[in-house]
Amino acid sequence: MDKGKLYLIPSTLGDSNPLHVLPIQVKHVIDRLDTFIVENSKSARKFIKSIAPEKQQSSLTLFELNKYTEPTDLPKFIQTCLNGQDLGLLSDAGCPGIADPGADIVSLAHKHNIEVVPLVGPSSILLAMMASGFNGQSFAFNGYLPIDKNERKAELKRLERLSFEHNQTQSFIETPYRNNKLLEDLCAYLGDHTEVCVACDITLPTEYIKTKTVQQWKKNSVDLHKRPTLFIIHKS
Repeated sequence: MDKGKLYLIPSTLGDSNPLHVLPIQVKHVIDRLDTFIVENSKSARKFIKSIAPEKQQSSLTLFELNKYTEPTDLPKFIQTCLNGQDLGLLSDAGCPGIADPGADIVSLAHKHNIEVVPLVGPSSILLAMMASGFNGQSFAFNGYLPIDKNERKAELKRLERLSFEHNQTQSFIETPYRNNKLLEDLCAYLGDHTEVCVACDITLPTEYIKTKTVQQWKKNSVDLHKRPTLFIIHKS
């Protein structure tokens, strides 16, 4: 029996028309698939309905992959492919496997010789990098910074030093309700001439992307509270 394929399906980065930011191929794949691995069933059903309103919700089989999923459950998730049917891996926001738990499923698919098909879609990390004006030849995404004040200060100093010594752009995120505090910390702990890009609400009508030096950010204010934001720094 031929094995099915694992399709990596991107989603929107917020409440926007999916076909404004996703290629039509994503809709075609969702139209013909009935089994998906998702982060959250409720939000996944909402997204699927928005991009394929004619699809019957009762026909869907959804497996949840998130921080509560037991590693022992993963093999049964890909059984659909082993049975010869195609399977979709759907991210809650952006691209599966990029700052996303889906990487574990992709790794398992490769071990079972299942063909993996990544579909084009928005990645906040790459879009922010594109718009930052920083070195795109060498960059790193560092996820969340430490919450502890002293540990955070030390990590920001380390990333700033790494950027300067290796000409490597450094990016990271924060829980949205702590975004404003993080920008304050950047201004407090980094050198005045270190550049900081703030990329907020990417692909949404409220999109805000600005690159300024720390010295300039100290004179400018922007409200990032509860808005998905990527922070990028570069010191030259």
